[in-house]
Amino acid sequence: MARKCEICGKGQVSGNKVSHSMIHTRRKWNANIQSVKVNDNGTIRRANVCTRCMRSGKIVRAI
Repeated sequence: MARKCEICGKGQVSGNKVSHSMIHTRRKWNANIQSVKVNDNGTIRRANVCTRCMRSGKIVRAI
């Protein structure tokens, strides 16, 4: 599963983890991507969607 939202394109972001001693090591933050059934113009398909798009109503969930 690709870690990218099919609706908004949100994906993985990288940066530095900073410890108490100020040592910088690279790390990454993954977007909260869920595989859900989506009603897409009358057809039901699976889509990788972030929870922000699900919550804001950008997709129509299929039951």
